[in-house]
Amino acid sequence: MRSLLFLVLISVCRADHLSDSYTPDQDRVIHIQAENGPRLLVEAEQAKVFSHRGGNVTLPCKFYRDPTAFGSGIHKIRIKWTKLTSDYLREVDVFVSMGYHKKTYGGYQGRVFLKGGSDNDASLIITDLTLEDYGRYKCEVIEGLEDDTAVVALELQGVVFPYFPRLGRYNLNFHEACQACLDQDAVIASFDQLYDAWRGGLDWCNAGWLSDGSVQYPITKPREPCGGQNTVPGVRNYGFWDKDKSRYDVFCFTSNFNGRFYYLIHPTKLTYDEAVQACLNDGAQIAKVGQIFAAWKLLGYDRCDAGWLADGSVRYPISRPRRRCSPTEAAVRFVGFPDKKHKLYGVYCFRAYN
Repeated sequence: MRSLLFLVLISVCRADHLSDSYTPDQDRVIHIQAENGPRLLVEAEQAKVFSHRGGNVTLPCKFYRDPTAFGSGIHKIRIKWTKLTSDYLREVDVFVSMGYHKKTYGGYQGRVFLKGGSDNDASLIITDLTLEDYGRYKCEVIEGLEDDTAVVALELQGVVFPYFPRLGRYNLNFHEACQACLDQDAVIASFDQLYDAWRGGLDWCNAGWLSDGSVQYPITKPREPCGGQNTVPGVRNYGFWDKDKSRYDVFCFTSNFNGRFYYLIHPTKLTYDEAVQACLNDGAQIAKVGQIFAAWKLLGYDRCDAGWLADGSVRYPISRPRRRCSPTEAAVRFVGFPDKKHKLYGVYCFRAYN
């Protein structure tokens, strides 16, 4: 009993001694130094960070080490950043640092580096963000036999849109769906992106592929052709299907672009080929579906003129609902895939900034 009382008194005295110069970082070090506790602790100050395509972002990560266990050899610390994939079974290497030795991988080369704000800062800066950078990243710090990790999610501001090709609905296997999104200046959407879009009001009654290989669709207004009138709103899940043989539509995701999207003022209506050439003559290219959705959602672009797009579809963006121009909702209106020889429409162009 006396031994127990003695230990309690020591603990109280030590707490009183530390309280005069207390800081949050010291508190973390004390936690690490606890007997049988971790000797290396890795933390992310934010679980999620937000940016947009073309922007820069810092993925936060700091580590706290017990100097009595490791000494002062900072150069022995290995910092590794990887990106977690949707199937959680594979990680993509992004960046590795050990002392003066640093290495970046794949599409991250020339775009990632450590922030290095302090000796214990393992935060990663990613510049010139792409649509493919969206996802969850793991920060791992290794020293000797000790290691710890933290995970940070990178969210991109953008818009999810359903897509199907000229062939019609339910004509894409998973691989073709991924390529269809890329062709429209987008990437195949994740479940989280589709869920956020559903919360924002996206309602679409046709099932589409998502990046994890599942097939789902968002319903905000339950009705008979879309799962039943008496069902609850939500993202309906068809499950996982054969990526080669099964065929559905696809949900794509796109974000800010570095360029100008516009409706080309032209004295006459155009065939598809004439529309392509008209944009070229104006120093631009015929716009893609992802670009019209990004201009509509992120820039508030509004135009009540139907125009050709690169995939041969005809659409127009309405941000301010009004009579004769999507009277009930803001939307990118879809006219269809008309005969490319019809001289009935204008054209939307896109001029990239250098």
